Amino acid sequence: MRRLLPVVSSCLALLLPLTAAPASATPAPASHGPGTCAKGGTLFCEDFQSLPVGGAASLKWGVDTKHGTLMVERGARGQKMLHVHTEGNGRAFLKVDDFAPPGNGFYGRLRLRVKAFPTAPDWAHYTLVEATGAGPEIVRPLGGQYVPTLGEDLWGVGADGGPTGDWTNWRESAPSRPDVWQCVEWRMDPADNAISLWFDGVPKPDLSVSTRSHGGNDVDFVFPRFDTVKIGWQLYQPNPSPAAYDLWVDDIALSTQRVGCA
Repeated sequence: MRRLLPVVSSCLALLLPLTAAPASATPAPASHGPGTCAKGGTLFCEDFQSLPVGGAASLKWGVDTKHGTLMVERGARGQKMLHVHTEGNGRAFLKVDDFAPPGNGFYGRLRLRVKAFPTAPDWAHYTLVEATGAGPEIVRPLGGQYVPTLGEDLWGVGADGGPTGDWTNWRESAPSRPDVWQCVEWRMDPADNAISLWFDGVPKPDLSVSTRSHGGNDVDFVFPRFDTVKIGWQLYQPNPSPAAYDLWVDDIALSTQRVGCA
């Protein structure tokens, strides 16, 4: 992916590890939401508790994979979650279709643990959440990039396919830390085509983007009319290191109000 210099924007947050992953078993999130899906009130919700262990499938959502798989697994404490696995620059996404947020704005929440982030090639770019619809911009509220000049992976909001071009607005204040559980929230605010993020309940203002403050070409960043949200993993460059990627996702919620991490 092409790397454009990020435009200084307004957002910052802390990445606080919840727990380290045991080497011998798939861990469970250190904190599990109090029945978000059972309580209702969301536009979409999936905690995987009603699904059988094995290949992931549901009537509520679809699957988009290439050189990747989605499996429902049990964690060390019995909690079910989604295991996303890809090889090379493959992809594996849970896909929420026919999504119609009122007023084209919504909040998202998920818990995730990424075993390892790329260390090659330079500027390797990865996406974990992607939102698309009627309009040219492919919006990526959660993704990141390996920055060789700093020798680390950094979270960043991004986009592609539209007038703003191909960009990832990474920030040194937001390292992508491997092998820890985190609760990640984001907001898509159509009032100013603004994206905001929280990690473990703490806002990350440095990562925010908006109509005129983003990481792309000097034109307005404008949301499409959202109808699809994908959650999982995609790496775009061939021959990455490591050669395969694993992450675990749980407690996915899309809502008209902030869901929170409690």
